Amino acid sequence: MSDVTLSKAVRSNLLHLQNTAKLMDSTQERLATGKKVNSALDNPTNFFTAASLNGRAADIGTLLDAMSNGIRTIEAADNGLTAITKAIESMQSTLRQARQDNSFKTESYTVNVADAPVGTEVLNFAGGALADGTDFDVDLTAAQSEIQAGTYTDIDFTNGGANDGEISFDIGVHGGTAETITITHADAVTAGVADPAAVTADEMAAILNAKLDNAGVAATATVNGGDLVFTTDASAGTSEADIEISNFTVTNGAAGSGIADATGTDINITARTVDALVTAINADANLTGAVRASNDNGKLRIENQSTGALTLTGLTDGEMTGGIGQSEIEGNDVRASLARQFNETRTELDRLSEDASFNGVNLLRGDQLKIVFNESGTSSIEIQAKNAKGEARAINVANLGLDELSAEDLDLNADIDAQLANLQNALNEVRAQASDLGSTLSVVQNREDFTKRMINTLETGAANLTLADTNEEGANLLALQTRQQLSQTALSLASQADQAVLRLFG
Repeated sequence: MSDVTLSKAVRSNLLHLQNTAKLMDSTQERLATGKKVNSALDNPTNFFTAASLNGRAADIGTLLDAMSNGIRTIEAADNGLTAITKAIESMQSTLRQARQDNSFKTESYTVNVADAPVGTEVLNFAGGALADGTDFDVDLTAAQSEIQAGTYTDIDFTNGGANDGEISFDIGVHGGTAETITITHADAVTAGVADPAAVTADEMAAILNAKLDNAGVAATATVNGGDLVFTTDASAGTSEADIEISNFTVTNGAAGSGIADATGTDINITARTVDALVTAINADANLTGAVRASNDNGKLRIENQSTGALTLTGLTDGEMTGGIGQSEIEGNDVRASLARQFNETRTELDRLSEDASFNGVNLLRGDQLKIVFNESGTSSIEIQAKNAKGEARAINVANLGLDELSAEDLDLNADIDAQLANLQNALNEVRAQASDLGSTLSVVQNREDFTKRMINTLETGAANLTLADTNEEGANLLALQTRQQLSQTALSLASQADQAVLRLFG
């Protein structure tokens, strides 16, 4: 081209056409890519700044997937806790149903002890809610204990006018604490005896009964053949009676009572009535909560308050005689069935905990989840199931203290109440864990939203630096096309001017 000589006008128009074509190429590229900065040559500052912003947005974007998986993992654990909560509530319902059930099995027996019992006839209880290897007897007979005092002569409490005669002794019944009984001249006067210097046996018995009553001693003083007699009935729950007098003293001439230190002897052994047996059985602390007795139209009804069979020994041909025959009262089937239901739900609780995993991570099993929040790794959160003390541990029946129940564990209402209290503690812990996970989930979700907004901000900032205004670029292209046409026309005119020289040779 350098060998070709162009006129000044043609060269000028040619340069304009070349510049216009170059601008049209640039404008068309911007319209095609939508960017006004397509390379560092276009605008180095904007190009590298946008690349940095886009790079950070990409780095943060890679964390979103981990956050999303973390959220799903927490939701899976929360789903597990929700199901476990329902399982514990179901276990509570089962125990409350057992607590309300009183369908204990009963049997009624005729009491037919011999007319002349020997005092060794007993009814033995074993099994049921009684501790393994233990059994307890209830006497089918009752007796009294008696102390016959020596010969009685009228007692002189006046002591020759000093009025300080006195007798004193300790008396106890059924092995209880002995009480001190003291009779003085003043007691005789207060009792209204005819002559304090000659208190008769009947007058002395009256004074003694008042003293025994005031002291709370279950004994009675009577006069038999002119002498004093102390008698006590059998205590509740046993046919044996016991009475003992000790530390007897006489002061200032008040002799003649016949009282001396002695222990009682059994008398009047008789068969207990059904009502007496009911009282004895129900008052026996060893049988409380295991056996309950009642009067069933003259028969002794025994209720087995247990899920296990109760064995009674002391029968003959189905009647209570104190013999060697046995009878068995079956246990409460309803409570036994509820114990099985409880254990099945307990097993399901552990399965729920094991299945609450997402992508191989199970917070309820004790796994730890770490979620990173920024591209440098300086902001993160670690999530793990913990107890009320902040100690990491899995959520399962062992850590919640929910033991497997046997049917016997539901025998006593008190034991059921203890199990219900234990369940409430477990429920409180699970709810606390669910609340903790819910709070953590909120933190992670908030962080995920923040990260998304940050990515949008970074990408928008980058776009503002590099994106082209298509309207502006379209207008530029139209203007350049017009300029190109004008330049071509101008070039044509310049060429026609050069061609005018040819006519000089024509």
